[in-house]
Amino acid sequence: MEAVNAALIALGGLWAGTINSIVGSGTLVTFPILVALGYAPVTATISNAMGLIAGNLGGVYGYRRELAGLGRTLAALLPASLLGGISGAWLLLHLPESVFGIVAPFLIVVALGFVVFQPRLQAWVRERQAAQARQKSRPWLLLALVFGAGVNGGYFVAAQGVLLLGILGVFLHGSMQQANAVKNVLVLGVNVVAAVSYMLFAFDRINWWVVLVIAASSLAGALFGSAIGRRLRPAVLRGIIVVLGVVALWTMIAKLIGA
Repeated sequence: MEAVNAALIALGGLWAGTINSIVGSGTLVTFPILVALGYAPVTATISNAMGLIAGNLGGVYGYRRELAGLGRTLAALLPASLLGGISGAWLLLHLPESVFGIVAPFLIVVALGFVVFQPRLQAWVRERQAAQARQKSRPWLLLALVFGAGVNGGYFVAAQGVLLLGILGVFLHGSMQQANAVKNVLVLGVNVVAAVSYMLFAFDRINWWVVLVIAASSLAGALFGSAIGRRLRPAVLRGIIVVLGVVALWTMIAKLIGA
């Protein structure tokens, strides 16, 4: 790996770890960088997901206080999330790479939509939370949505955190900080089971240098995420993510047209 490429990937991993610990969508930073540097989309997705596990661990550690008393919630939601992650990883490994090349741009558009409209989503979440005390919980709907977010995480990774934060904010009783803490655990679980699947069935598609660089940098970003990320205006943060996502979208569409 060339020094310049390594530096770019490390900066992306640092940024991804930072924003993943706060809200999510860090893959929309690292994935475009990997694609722009010439890595195949599936290799980029697999290596990125494995590298970000270290950052996920840092996020869980950083929000460990908010997890107090949520053991039963995690015990109920984690199996659904893991099953979704396994399903998404299976799709990634068994569908032709050409399918991923076609589907990925659409997934990027969806992910960017969640990032752009995140403020409205959060406002809607708060409104729903205010009405929660008067409504009956819907555990099966919650489990189905968590499973779906897990499938997205196992297949493409991007925006899994944003999706989960919106879902948990609506259906869980508690603060957004607690929802974020649960989100970090579920994302970690999905990435771990997906990584195991990759190592068992797609070892040759893993770029271990990319994994190592992203792991080290995303861990650093996650540990200092609160201090670094909260100094940035949310609009600036979203703007940079959108720009990088558009770069990835343009690169993948150009490759499809060229093919």
